[in-house]
Amino acid sequence: MAPYVADPELDLVLERTIPVAPDRVWAAWTEPELIKQWFTPAPFKTVGADIDLRPGGRSNITMESPEGEQYPNDGCYLVVEPVSLLVFTSVMTEGFRPVSPSNGADDLPFTGRIELTPSGDGGTHYRAIAIHADADGCRRHDEMGFQAGWGAALDQLVALMS
Repeated sequence: MAPYVADPELDLVLERTIPVAPDRVWAAWTEPELIKQWFTPAPFKTVGADIDLRPGGRSNITMESPEGEQYPNDGCYLVVEPVSLLVFTSVMTEGFRPVSPSNGADDLPFTGRIELTPSGDGGTHYRAIAIHADADGCRRHDEMGFQAGWGAALDQLVALMS
């Protein structure tokens, strides 16, 4: 598959080299009990992770605020290439069924792309991309704190899996 070229008008990118092997990062993204331990930036937490890891399979993650308000994020996996590429979306549910997103984040529709490449030192070059339909959605997601939020979650993943 050709490398994805991010569109700066429509996509947000978080890219880092982390000291965790790709198979460990993959496990953190694909095992429900691990997802619940790192996925949501503190002080929020992930209280549910129901996944069916296959193209067309469900990706249902529920986050909870410090006040106890829950934010379900139901989606669908589009691409599953073990230990290298995971693509999911909020605009479809299981079986590629189109839906209007209701993810508690101003119903922001996007597709997530997680790329994992081994780094020369046993770690992982990690590239997370949030792909949006239009510039307004991209801007809103950025203003919601994409870099800080996804960056904090990645820090939590690294701490958990190191």
